[in-house]
Amino acid sequence: MENKKVFQYSFASIYRLYKEKVEKKERTAEELDTVILWLTGYNKKQLKEQIEKKSDLETFFAEAPNLNPNASKITGMICGYRIEEIEDPLMQKIRYMDKLVDELAKGRKMEKILRE
Repeated sequence: MENKKVFQYSFASIYRLYKEKVEKKERTAEELDTVILWLTGYNKKQLKEQIEKKSDLETFFAEAPNLNPNASKITGMICGYRIEEIEDPLMQKIRYMDKLVDELAKGRKMEKILRE
């Protein structure tokens, strides 16, 4: 996998795809924001700013205020990779976010998704 290419994807475009995915499964943009805010430590205003300035994924995670300490509890397979075995720290954070969105779209309860 060409990580550099993935890192340059615009968070705004990924966010739009996530939003479409969860709304198709009758989850809300508010729930999507909740899981992203939980993971990254952004607040709603900061998240909106990241979307508006079209940050790439590398910048989005570099500027994230505080990766949730429970993020390491996000395990399993995503895109054919075992999350806990991904060596690149940035790619692992991206896959954490993918996994949370997948769980949301699959109808998991929010407290399970947020590892409470």
